[in-house]
Amino acid sequence: MTSRDGGPSFPMRGRVIADGDTPASSGNIANIITIVRILLVPVFVVLLDLDGGADGWLRLTAALLFIVAIATDGVDGFLARRRNLVTDLGILLDPIADKLLTGAALVMLAVLAELPWWVVIVILVREWGITLFRFAMLRSRVIPASRGGKLKTVMQSVAISFALVPLWVVFGDWIHWVNTGLMTIAVVLTVVTGLDYLWKAWRSRNDEPEPADSDPRGA
Repeated sequence: MTSRDGGPSFPMRGRVIADGDTPASSGNIANIITIVRILLVPVFVVLLDLDGGADGWLRLTAALLFIVAIATDGVDGFLARRRNLVTDLGILLDPIADKLLTGAALVMLAVLAELPWWVVIVILVREWGITLFRFAMLRSRVIPASRGGKLKTVMQSVAISFALVPLWVVFGDWIHWVNTGLMTIAVVLTVVTGLDYLWKAWRSRNDEPEPADSDPRGA
């Protein structure tokens, strides 16, 4: 994740793993993890496509891949902050990796006719719209991330993970009701937190500029 030292935006020279106050390389360990998450997206999509709704080992592999990739979201952020490896490249790529992972999973679930397209559209429009809006706002002020936004992110990850793992093969069709409930909660939180973020942005339009926030994921 990212650099605020006033140096070049994408310097490859600098610290890769070590903690310190000198400039961090854009090729540091935190950014490498983020890039790997992005590279896993097409692999995930191909596995689900090859499974074709058979709910076999390919789908299970894709589901586990998604869970591992989404779980490492906290790892790269932790490393970046803990070891002072925050870079501009990481700030740019981290939310993109999140949106690509969740977006690919939602689209594939819709393609497999396991999720209504309107749910996919609502979530993607909200996620990409708020992310772009937040980046635009960073030039002048930051709207504080809310607990609801962080809860939304967790619920999306949980709901998508449950939808991907073919638990119904083992436990029966009643698990679909659980999946529907989790996805409903995720959609509601997605919409409510999106509106809340826009409301906070409108209320703070005349506030004094604040330092930019390097973590746009809690919106």
